[in-house]
Amino acid sequence: MSETFSSRWGLILATLGMAVGTGNIWRFPRIVATNGGGSFLVAWVVFLLIWSVPLMIVEFSFGKKARLGTVGAFRVFGGPKAGWMGGWAALCATAIAFYYSVVAGWCLRYFWASLVGELGSTDSLAFWEAYAGTGQSFLTHAIALGIALVVVWFGVRGIERVAKVLIPSLVVLVIALAIRAVTLPGAIAGLEFLFRPDWSALGNVNIWLQALTQNAWDTGAGWGLILTYAIYMKAKEDVPLNAFLIGFGNNSMSLLAGIMVLCTVFAINPGARDEIVGAGNEGLTFIWMPQLFNQMPAGGFFMCLFFLALSFAALTSLISMIELITRIFIDAGFTRKKALVAVGMAALWFGAPSAFSLDFLHNQDWVWGVGLMVSGFFFAFAARKYGVEKIRREIVNAEGCDLKVGRWWNFIISVVVPIEAVVLTVWWLWEARGWDPEGWLDPFGSATVGTVLVQFAIALVGLILLDRWLVARRAESREA
Repeated sequence: MSETFSSRWGLILATLGMAVGTGNIWRFPRIVATNGGGSFLVAWVVFLLIWSVPLMIVEFSFGKKARLGTVGAFRVFGGPKAGWMGGWAALCATAIAFYYSVVAGWCLRYFWASLVGELGSTDSLAFWEAYAGTGQSFLTHAIALGIALVVVWFGVRGIERVAKVLIPSLVVLVIALAIRAVTLPGAIAGLEFLFRPDWSALGNVNIWLQALTQNAWDTGAGWGLILTYAIYMKAKEDVPLNAFLIGFGNNSMSLLAGIMVLCTVFAINPGARDEIVGAGNEGLTFIWMPQLFNQMPAGGFFMCLFFLALSFAALTSLISMIELITRIFIDAGFTRKKALVAVGMAALWFGAPSAFSLDFLHNQDWVWGVGLMVSGFFFAFAARKYGVEKIRREIVNAEGCDLKVGRWWNFIISVVVPIEAVVLTVWWLWEARGWDPEGWLDPFGSATVGTVLVQFAIALVGLILLDRWLVARRAESREA
């Protein structure tokens, strides 16, 4: 293997860029506000330690040992017939990338709009309705995708160079916005809400399930993205230390985003909190936040910083997804350039429905968001198949490891993570049944159980058949 990150710093920044995305900045504050503020944070930190970090250790180990993308790594750890599980992880990341480039395009469009003053002179709801689902949205989708493709074109060194610029810049921007938010009159109410837990609320099961969901969706653990970057680790890189740094670094950015958004809300318009958290991710970010910024001193400047930070977060995450897909093609014998041409054409084409239809985007976000929980289960299954103690002894705590991991990790990966994945998947499907009691099996619904089951079934059948065909092809080539 010729390509590696030049340093641990480069690996950490690239992986942190993968983890820190729009979910940290727009979903986390809304979920905290909806689920009890400080009480949610307690459960959120617990699941960081018993879901995110343990799975990150698994992913770093898979990539470091196999030096292959998700499909090849699962064959190494789960056995020759487990490639389809790696294919599932890749499919989830691919499907998300198709609509995530649309979201990244939104961020770029709003940064430009805030930069030239469009959002200060136009009603934010009218601006959003005139933009979302139109040809403009497709154009910005293509621009965001093009930026990511150019970065990945230059391989791991290109990814590293961009991460070394964007991630420190993102951290500075978010810190600056958080500082401005806490200095607003009345911001102390937001800090109290965010950091003062109501211990009795921890008896609410929903808070724990939402905290587990947030960890599953915003840290990138179990997606296969960390595995992909781990392919380019140096041989003596410290696996557990990297996992802890990424996990706590990602959640620190979420906390800063929570401070930034909630302090601004409580300071500018505390009565609007319930309306804002009920507005959904796009409503909070692209409708309410411009309104709030327009009401504060120098709001246009800070709005520009906000959407610049959001654009950086979106692009670094999109870059990691494009690299994951590209790596699968490289493992199959394609050159990086040919793989990127195929990936770019597919992403432009299959991202178009999400650019033109919010309902389609929400459907894909729902289906493959649930799919990520299944992906986490597959990672735990493959680790158990290979032997968690063997992984811990030979890879996790190998030479170069400064932070040793104890046997507690064996139990979490073998027992706790699979249970969490099953419970979370069943819970979300049960919740969806309640959203539409009569049409919950509708395969064409936006967020129904039926649409999940049908798309999952098609994907699983296709992946299993493809994996069997590839195994047969390898057997024929060996005989020849």
